[in-house]
Amino acid sequence: MTAASCAFLIAPPSYAGNACEVKSGAATAALVELYTSEGCSSCPPADKQLSRLRQQSDANAVIVPLALHVGYWDTIGWKDVFAQKVFDERQSQLLANRKNRVVYTPQFFVNGTELRNWQNDLPGQIRQTNAQVAPLTITLKSKPLANNKIAVSAEVAAHDAKTNGALYLAISESVLTSRVLRGENGGVTLKHDDTVRLWYGPMPLVQGRGHMEQEVTIPAEWNRDNLQAVAFVQDQTSGNVLQAVSTAQCKQTRG
Repeated sequence: MTAASCAFLIAPPSYAGNACEVKSGAATAALVELYTSEGCSSCPPADKQLSRLRQQSDANAVIVPLALHVGYWDTIGWKDVFAQKVFDERQSQLLANRKNRVVYTPQFFVNGTELRNWQNDLPGQIRQTNAQVAPLTITLKSKPLANNKIAVSAEVAAHDAKTNGALYLAISESVLTSRVLRGENGGVTLKHDDTVRLWYGPMPLVQGRGHMEQEVTIPAEWNRDNLQAVAFVQDQTSGNVLQAVSTAQCKQTRG
C-alpha cells in the first residue's frame, strides 16, 4: 500500500519549515486528534501514546497525529501555553452530532469519531481506517521564503464533484518541552509532539475541489526543522474526516 509520493526540492530534512511536496495515497489516512492539557494529570500518558503512535503501529500504517491543547483547565493552577480557544471549539464541534457530547481530557478522535478505549483500540482503528479507499486526493506543499517565513498550500481533488467537505490546514511542532510549576502536573517536565501551533479553515470544497494557501512567519522560539504541515478534509454533514496528509512523510521517506 503506497501512503504517499514525495518530491524533495532542497537538501535539508523536509518538515514544513523546509521544502516538501506530498500527495495522499489511495488509502484513507488515520487523522488521530488528541485533546489534551498540561493542567490535566491524566494527560501525560496519552501524550506519550500519541508520540509513540507511528512506532507502535503497523509498518505500512498511514497516520497523521495532532495534539490540540485546550484551555478549560487553565483555571486550576497552570496555564497551558499551547492551548487555543479554537481547539476547545473544535472538540465540542466533533461531538455536536454524536450520542456522547461530553468533552474531557485526554480525549482521542480518529477521523472525527471519538475513541474511548484508546489504550487498546488505536491500532485496530487505524488499520480499519486505512483499509478504506479515500474519496479524494490532497496535495500538500511547503517551501521556505525570505525573512523566516514559509508558504504552505493544499490542493484537493475529489473523485466525485458532489463530495461534501471542507479543507483544513494546520502547522504543528514536535520535540517541545515544558516544566510545569503548578497545578496537577506541578514539578513535572512534559514532552510534546505534533502540537498544533496554527489552525486554518474550514474552507468548503466547490464541485469537489478546494485550495488553501498560507504564508507563515515562524516565531524565533519555534524550531523550523520540527515543524509539520497537515491538511485534511472533513465531511460537513457527518463530521467524518475523508482524507489527511502531512509533510512529516517527506522526512520519514528521506530518513
